[in-house]
Amino acid sequence: MTDTDGQTLLTLARSAIAAHLDLPADEVALQDWLRAPGATFVTLTQRGDLRGCIGSLAAHRPLHQDVEANALAAAFRDPRFAPLQRHELDITRVEVSLLSAAQPMQFSSEAEALSLLQPGEDGVILETGRYRSTFLPQVWEQLPTPEAFLAQLKRKAGLPADFWSDDLRLSRYRVTKWKETR
Repeated sequence: MTDTDGQTLLTLARSAIAAHLDLPADEVALQDWLRAPGATFVTLTQRGDLRGCIGSLAAHRPLHQDVEANALAAAFRDPRFAPLQRHELDITRVEVSLLSAAQPMQFSSEAEALSLLQPGEDGVILETGRYRSTFLPQVWEQLPTPEAFLAQLKRKAGLPADFWSDDLRLSRYRVTKWKETR
């Protein structure tokens, strides 16, 4: 993916939000690569603070639809935030992360799992029983050690930070990301 492709994804995301708010939105020509399946996360920030983040962990619909749906969900349905208002769009910065396919990690202990994590590179999915959570690789900026990263990933799933089970599964993925410069 090129920077031009990334700008197209950013335009798709912002335009979906703007159109939902009945504001002017840029049109994007649907090229063939946008019709291929893709998994994305759309992250919204305001003055550097998180304002919404929703995404897909697996490619289950065309890339353009995934970006648009996740942009709308991040803006209007992230349960951590009130729906985005029209007056907020100008101060909202959009980031789109395109995910690779997740790869299961093989380990026999928490120490081994921690040793396999690659700070700054890995996005991680945690699953055990009915619990599931993920952190994008960008979260390493706030949680730079594997221990802190995994502990908070467990908490995000609704588990204690010191939880461990032999049934716990971790998968990793990488992202290519683009962020508006506004």
